[in-house]
Amino acid sequence: MATPRTERKPRLAYAANRRLGVRGLELLLERGWEPVALLLAEGRSESHADEMAERLPNVPVLRGQSFRTDDGLARLRSLELDYLLSVHFPYLIPRKVLELARVGTLNLHPAYLPHNRGWHTPSWAILEGTPYGATLHWVSEGVDTGDIALRKPIEVKPDETAHRLYQRVLGLEEDLLSQALPLLESESLPRVAPERGGARHRRAELAAAQALDLDERCPIGEVIDRMRALTTDRWDEAAYFEKDGVRYRIRVEIQEEG
Repeated sequence: MATPRTERKPRLAYAANRRLGVRGLELLLERGWEPVALLLAEGRSESHADEMAERLPNVPVLRGQSFRTDDGLARLRSLELDYLLSVHFPYLIPRKVLELARVGTLNLHPAYLPHNRGWHTPSWAILEGTPYGATLHWVSEGVDTGDIALRKPIEVKPDETAHRLYQRVLGLEEDLLSQALPLLESESLPRVAPERGGARHRRAELAAAQALDLDERCPIGEVIDRMRALTTDRWDEAAYFEKDGVRYRIRVEIQEEG
């Protein structure tokens, strides 16, 4: 009996971080699709890097921003990549790296692009009342720019803090990745130009919203939204007020009645 022909999987470098990065790697391996290289964070930005490296002990690993160096570029170039897939990877990828992937580079982003490019996406969706969701997009040199491959919206509920909203969108990102992998294999993933508009937020911008003026007058709805947006998993991102030289941080919990 003839041996069934096995289709060659596209050659993919996987740039990932955090728990969702681990889950994305699991989804690839469940399809029998082993990346030919791992790009992993290091230092303060690193999360779950060793766990991913341990799952692929025979795959070359580029740590931190070594993928930008001449040696890193040479190693990636030698792999003859079809794709570079980024999942919560904390570093910008320059053109000289993007050009190494024959089909292209993709990034999974926790926002409904073109809205909320950059950092703290659930916080800004609450503060600015913008559409929210998850997007898989083709990468260009800008921050979270490039053509849309897949995206899904999610409703921002009145009782959700930024932390709770982010936990929900992680599941949506996983769904998008599951949907995308067979399309990546067949090289049939869409490329749709994003709509014009949408804001980009830098990491430091959220700090400007944190300080509360106890004498300020504003609608209670704005106050509630601000507290929701600044309730993350980190106390140093919370709103605060100062009294008698002491700083007090505020996080909120909202529960629907009934």
